[in-house]
Amino acid sequence: MWNERYAGQEYLFGTAPAQFMDRLGPHIAAGQSALCVADGEGRNSVWLAEQGLDVTAFDFAPNAVDKALALAQTRGVTADIRQGDVTTWDWGARPYDLVAGVFIQFFGAEGRARVFDGMKQAVAPGGLIALHGYTPKQLEYRTGGPGVLENLYTEDLLAEAFAGYEMLRLESYEAEIDEGAGHRGRSALIDMIARHPG
Repeated sequence: MWNERYAGQEYLFGTAPAQFMDRLGPHIAAGQSALCVADGEGRNSVWLAEQGLDVTAFDFAPNAVDKALALAQTRGVTADIRQGDVTTWDWGARPYDLVAGVFIQFFGAEGRARVFDGMKQAVAPGGLIALHGYTPKQLEYRTGGPGVLENLYTEDLLAEAFAGYEMLRLESYEAEIDEGAGHRGRSALIDMIARHPG
């Protein structure tokens, strides 16, 4: 399904980074390493590369990976963008200063727990895990997202999942977003930026 959605010439979620990246910006620095989980067509990984980070990104859909590589070339940056699956990704291959997941809410509680555990395994001591997604109120707006209650985040859910991490930002809010055809209109959003306690 996702590979078909990414098949067109247009970027489904646009080429500009998610608004969340502006809030993440003060917490990152050139020279750091980053892993972008299920990064789609590359708008966020390419932006991180533009900030001078050493970026690895992956997505399950070959069409998305092709478009992410094209976007990086257009922007004049390099990133290690690969086809990969969250269920088989080698999370322990190397530690990253930043592990980011933006709108990766395509699995329920069991799958989410496995991915969160993987992200924890991939982050370096003192590094950051960043998540941006939708809250349950998004079911009222239907301007993007999975449309499945179980897949959505709450502050309590993320605080419990990352207990022991230093919460630099954990906030749910509403905003107008215009991110391609996939995310457009009033949206119920949540951000988390959490520092590994090591």
